Amino acid sequence: MSDTEGFDTSVPPSGEGCADCLDGASPGWWVHLRRCAQCGHIGCCDTSLGQHATAHHDATGHPVIQSFEPGEDWCFDYRTGGFAYGPALAPPTSHPRDQSVPGPADRIPADWQNQLH
Repeated sequence: MSDTEGFDTSVPPSGEGCADCLDGASPGWWVHLRRCAQCGHIGCCDTSLGQHATAHHDATGHPVIQSFEPGEDWCFDYRTGGFAYGPALAPPTSHPRDQSVPGPADRIPADWQNQLH
């Protein structure tokens, strides 16, 4: 889908990690990160226990997320359930390359792979 609705190219990302996990929401760690294309909120992916990117969409109605992983620029549109295309978002377009995946490194439980969705 090609659409500028749901994209704000002037808004930077909210940080380098899942805003909810870092603010104390359970579980406090993530697998991959997603960025709201409308407000810049960084949330964790649906493989992560918190599923905070989708929770952000559910709470706000913001329709599009973009991967916040290095080397990835795909977008997902919750309205259609498919990939989306839109304008380039404000930098940075990913978390730092040296940031651990999953992250943050000091919060990853030893059995993290057994906890994935």
